[in-house]
Formats: sequence, structure tokens, C-alpha cells
Amino acid sequence: MQSYRFNHHANISLNEINTYSTQLFNDEEAFVEVSKHIVMHLYEQSNSANIKTGDVLVVMFEGIEFRDITKNAIGIFKIENKVNFFQTYLENNSYDVLVQKGINSKKVDKGCLILNQSDTEGNIIFSVDNNSYDTQYWLNHFLNIKYADDANNHTQQYIELCKDFSTEIIKQSYGAKEQNTFLAKTIDFFKENEIVNVERFKDELFEEDKHKREFDNYKKEFEDEQNLIIRNQFDIAEAVVTKEKRKIKTDIKLDTNIQIKLDIDAPDASTEYLERGYDEEKKMHYYKVFFNAEN
Repeated sequence: MQSYRFNHHANISLNEINTYSTQLFNDEEAFVEVSKHIVMHLYEQSNSANIKTGDVLVVMFEGIEFRDITKNAIGIFKIENKVNFFQTYLENNSYDVLVQKGINSKKVDKGCLILNQSDTEGNIIFSVDNNSYDTQYWLNHFLNIKYADDANNHTQQYIELCKDFSTEIIKQSYGAKEQNTFLAKTIDFFKENEIVNVERFKDELFEEDKHKREFDNYKKEFEDEQNLIIRNQFDIAEAVVTKEKRKIKTDIKLDTNIQIKLDIDAPDASTEYLERGYDEEKKMHYYKVFFNAEN
């Protein structure tokens, strides 16, 4: 599970939500007053026309268990979209049905959970943002949090880097087949190793130095855009690899309404049994597939 920590360019004590959450943990009688400050701080970040209005909930939870430790936690939730639900009531021996609007408990628009539990980086924080209209608003402007320096986040960020590199560089320059082969080999590398060493990763996935340089250049751009630094060596989180693997699509979609689905667990199959070419007579590209039997 990915977690975050409070962030500030000068001093972490100047982070507003860090300060407010500390006050709430230390003095529960100040809950109402501090909650007002939290809501006002959120309002002050809502300076974009794209940001939606909604209801804000500030909640104190007791008995939250994480890593075998039970602590209190503060939840901050912003509800931007309400859903319809049926409410029944009995009157004069008959049931009437009303359609009302409420909060969907299974999908919160924006929310965070701040644990009264810390490590060397500070309080442990979890966050969710299911709306993409302003990616800076919730995480950076309101909470001002960053990814924790742990295996879960390093693994997820590196796989995201590889996915973006495959889409923007490999697919554009070498085609969908090479893109899917690269993704399959990436996942295979993560499955077969306990530690990622960036230099070893490049040696195993790229045969030519120019491709290694392309990857290095893209990695630098990715780090700058995401405002993060990917370590040159880190432990692999198997659970994150399994989760990210499910998200990767290895279909080659053709404009002739034909799709070729490649097995991400067989990274060498597309190289051995799939050939891409060009037919001069039809003036069209083609794929040639080799196989022994149909299933």
C-alpha cells in the first residue's frame, strides 16, 4: 500500500495540515475550531475554475490498526458528487418511496487518512483522488504531501516510468510490438529479481547504447515532471508488481478491426513467433504469427 509524508520546501512544521493534525491529536477538545481552519485552508486552495464545490468531512477515527499498531487517525474527505438512493418509510399502513441524494461510501471523490503514527519521515498518510480535473489541488496545494521513501513507492514509480517510456518513445519509434515486448520484459525483470539496479535493468532490456541513453533522458524528464527522484537501486515490492501487472494492456489494435493479444508472462514470444512486415502489392503492413496448434 502506497503512503505519503508531509512536505514543505522550507520546514515541515510550516505545513498547514501537519500543524492542524498535530493540534487535533494533542487536544481533541479543539476539534471543532481546528476543523474550521482545515476547511478554510482547503477553500483558499480552490482558486481554479475547474475545482468543484462539495461537502467536507473532518473525522477523528479511533482504533485504526496499521502494521500491528493501533492508533487514532484523522480523516479529511471532500464529497463533490452525490448519488441517488431510495428511502422508504411507512405511513398509513403503506410504504412510500423517496429518491434522495447521499454520499457513496464505496467511492470518495477526495480523501486522506493521517495516522497518529510516524516513522523517520513523519506521520504516515494515505490519500485518494478520484477526479483528475486538477492534479495539483488536493495532493500538492492542500495537503502538500510527497511519496514515502519506501519499496512500494519506488516500485510503483519505476513501473510507471517504464509504461510511459513504452508509450511515448518505444511505440512511437518502433511500433506496438516492441512496446509490448519491452513491457513484458520489464515485468519479467521485476518478477525474477528482489532488487532493481537501474544499470543492470538497462543492460538486460536494451542491447544498444542509444536506447539506454533514450531511457536515461526520459527518466530525467519523468522525474522533473513528477517532482520526484527515482533511486538507482531499491528493493522490489512484489504486491505492487502484481497490482501494476494487471493494469498493463498488451493488445495490438489494428485499423482492420483485428486485435493481437500478447501474453505479458511470455516476454520472448513476440520476438520468436511474431513478425511485422510490409506488403508492397497491398501497400499495407502485416503481422505474421507462427504456432503449432490452435487452442
